[in-house]
Amino acid sequence: MISFIEKQFPVSKVSKESYKERKANNGQTLTGLGKWWGRKPLVLVRAAILGCLMPASGNPKKDMDIFLKVMSMDNRGLELRKDKSFTVAEMYEIAVKSKKLRAHIDAWFDITDDKIKLNNRVKKKDIELIIFNTMGYDEKLVKCIRPEQLKNLDEQAWNEINHHLGTSAKNLQDLVEQLSIKRFGRNVVVGDCFCGGGSIPFEAARMGCDTYASDLNPVAGLLTWAAINICGASKEELEEIKKFQKDVFDRVDKEITKLGIEHNEHGDRAVSYLYCVEAHCPECGKKVPLSPSWIIGKGTKTIAKLIDNREGYDIIVKMGANSAEMKEAEKTGTIKNSELVCPTCGKTTPISSLRRDRRDESGNTVYGLRRWEKTESDFREDDIFSERLYAIKYERQDGQRYYRHPNERDLKNEKKVNQIVAENIIAWQEQGLVPSMEIESGMKTDELIRNRGWSHWNHLFNPRQLLTISRFVEFSKECAISRKQKTVAILGINKLVNWNSRLCRWISDGANEKGAETYYNQALNTLFNGLSRGMLSLNTCWFYNINDYEINNNADIKLIDARVVNGTCHFWITDPPYADAVNYHELSEFFLAWDKKLLQETFPEWYTDSKRILAVKGDEHFSQSMIEIYTNLAEHMYDDGMQVVMFTHSDPSVWAQLALIMWKSGLKVTAAWNIATETESGGLKDGNYVKGTVLLVLRKQTGDATAYLDEINVDIKSEVRAQIQSMQDLEDMEEPNFSDPDYVLAAYAASLKVLTAYKKIGELDLDYELDLAIKDPDNSQVVQIIENAKKIAYDCIIPAGFDSILWKDLLPAERFYIKGLEAEKHNNYQISTYQEYARGFSIGSYKQLMANEKANTARLKTPTEFSMRTVGEIADFEKSLLRIVLAAIHIGIKEDGMPEKGLSYVKNQVPDYWGSRDMIKQLLQFLKGTKDIDNMPHWTESADMADHLHILVDNDHI
Repeated sequence: MISFIEKQFPVSKVSKESYKERKANNGQTLTGLGKWWGRKPLVLVRAAILGCLMPASGNPKKDMDIFLKVMSMDNRGLELRKDKSFTVAEMYEIAVKSKKLRAHIDAWFDITDDKIKLNNRVKKKDIELIIFNTMGYDEKLVKCIRPEQLKNLDEQAWNEINHHLGTSAKNLQDLVEQLSIKRFGRNVVVGDCFCGGGSIPFEAARMGCDTYASDLNPVAGLLTWAAINICGASKEELEEIKKFQKDVFDRVDKEITKLGIEHNEHGDRAVSYLYCVEAHCPECGKKVPLSPSWIIGKGTKTIAKLIDNREGYDIIVKMGANSAEMKEAEKTGTIKNSELVCPTCGKTTPISSLRRDRRDESGNTVYGLRRWEKTESDFREDDIFSERLYAIKYERQDGQRYYRHPNERDLKNEKKVNQIVAENIIAWQEQGLVPSMEIESGMKTDELIRNRGWSHWNHLFNPRQLLTISRFVEFSKECAISRKQKTVAILGINKLVNWNSRLCRWISDGANEKGAETYYNQALNTLFNGLSRGMLSLNTCWFYNINDYEINNNADIKLIDARVVNGTCHFWITDPPYADAVNYHELSEFFLAWDKKLLQETFPEWYTDSKRILAVKGDEHFSQSMIEIYTNLAEHMYDDGMQVVMFTHSDPSVWAQLALIMWKSGLKVTAAWNIATETESGGLKDGNYVKGTVLLVLRKQTGDATAYLDEINVDIKSEVRAQIQSMQDLEDMEEPNFSDPDYVLAAYAASLKVLTAYKKIGELDLDYELDLAIKDPDNSQVVQIIENAKKIAYDCIIPAGFDSILWKDLLPAERFYIKGLEAEKHNNYQISTYQEYARGFSIGSYKQLMANEKANTARLKTPTEFSMRTVGEIADFEKSLLRIVLAAIHIGIKEDGMPEKGLSYVKNQVPDYWGSRDMIKQLLQFLKGTKDIDNMPHWTESADMADHLHILVDNDHI
């Protein structure tokens, strides 16, 4: 039986839904449980599982309608999901901009004294629905809840679904069960051997599937167990869990209050403590507080000022600073480009020199900092670095907040905290209340050792943090009774340590000045200034929203190496590590150091280390590890089962590697789809952070056929064209589902579908090809096959209405611009689209063609934005016919709207004007097509001029 996902997939809509879910941030269903890297959107998982389970019929258009209906992505589903109303002003603005609605403005609205009201004769609800249904999918989503938040479809939808699928379902769980029995004779089993943050097993269980979930990492196992058992807990259990959380928090709060270490002399309580690292300037000997900036809060205009006191610096905190003082505080940071900048002598010192790093006789770097002892929690007096409290954010009893520099009372509180920790840390470590685990050397963890000399995980927490978090651990152990309460405690502690460590940045931007989490990116970054949270700001870490869902608890969750998983599944849906894998094993040890004792008590059958030795790493063993894993999965999959492998690369060489891995594992490709989700850069990343997830659909190899490359090249060409044609036949012109990168991806998949259908390709040595794909992709025949498939695809995806013969005469940069503008006409502003075009048309640089390169708002320059500037970075574009036409449009606009001036420019610049006239007309025809497109108001003026120029050229005769 062929599955829906093997024939088609609503790429555009699933991409938009995935993006909406990702942008929900902490509002996402599972993120509240704890930190994990790279959780896949639940809507993507739901679509993949449904796509595997739902059969493809002989009516593909109806199949798509029904699939969208089940996913609540059809028009009626969006109506049911709509939960936000329009203001009258919004409705009026939409009606004015819409060609379809302008005629109704007078009947719907009354405008008196610039006030817009609805006409008394119409009902707001009715007009709202009419307006909603004329909007594009993106605009509708703004007003809608996510598919997972819709409790159920309406009766009419289920009648249509059941009629087409031969079921009698009343909800999604019914449908999954009935489709499973029709296909497999029992409920479908969905497996994931890289369960990570639990997205795949959770969504499978929520859909009603039986689940098998495993991971090598205990933190991943914990998050997955919690996703199914905590989010699937009964209302009574959730009440008990919330009571347990409150009891623990109240006990910690009571003890901290009793110690008096967070209150000042006025009875005000600290919200946050700001610390900076200090070091002596090697040039003048002055002790310098280190910070890239001395702005504490831009919203409150709070700064820190350094006051020279001969031996070092006093730090004075000032609120309500003027603009000059704010600029000065920004400018006078003492860390610039990884160098200490001494405010006394003005000399700069590289931080590596300050640390006294050196090279030994063999050329290896020897770190200069002293290694801390296991029970230490602070720097020693003779250390190169020290740590200093320089500002405190307090809250008055009336709720008002303010900053001040520490006074004698505050420093006394700090001393008291340090003393308590020093007296108790040995006992706490023995009891498992604070970490005692050593930091193992690794790609990410070496930074901690090199930059601070920290040797154990407890060193990442200052005394105040150790004291507070240890109280949560101790009272959790005392209060937790059930496994679910103990699990909630571990998750809470993990959230506390993620949001309250020496690696937490202070965010000074905006009105809400606050601390960031440790893992704001996939690294362990040491800081020169950070914070410690008081109890007032720890409540949002300890308490977290737990969503309760009806879940199929028939779930088998294991800690086990993926090479030896022993559960047999109908569908394996996996998001494996990649060749440039996140170092989960290293990053998760930050949590495991705190979790060990509690994990042993809660899950005695689990181990509590990260199993570094077994982790799949992006090294020379990556491919072999993946082959072993997927060979095992193929052996533990029913013969009529399927696999969906998610990965994030579009590089043909990586595609070739993955295809060869799957091929060698006994699997064959049947389809591939690209789900694009983009967010703007965050953390340390520069530019745009673009993320797209490829769904590679696979089945078991069942034949032993052998073929030769010269025989199958014709088959590949035919398969690529057939695949693209079938997608084009299904395309919705008003709401396009596929963009050009989707067609290219389909071409990749089509070529692999032909290749992997054979057990052996006569002249191909798969081991040798895999090695080439990794080390020398230019000489890999499989990489070349995939590249050729891309060329076939681009021959098939000529812009609508563009003459195919003229298209072939265009330069690569001209094709890039025209295809980009076509994407914009279809409301596609994803930077990934332009990146794919650049690869497809072999454009090295395209920056000069872009008006905006931000994710989801990327677009090309208009003729007026190009003006007459030289475009020199892109080969041959400056002298191209398209560039001349764009310049002619600009000249026509600039010269008081006189297209004759533009035509004169074209005739002067084009040597063979009459021989090029057909191409000039074609380009102008395409460019004027941007006219009256709702999402392209920036092209209105240029489109009008292109229209006028087209008339002149068309009527021009010798």
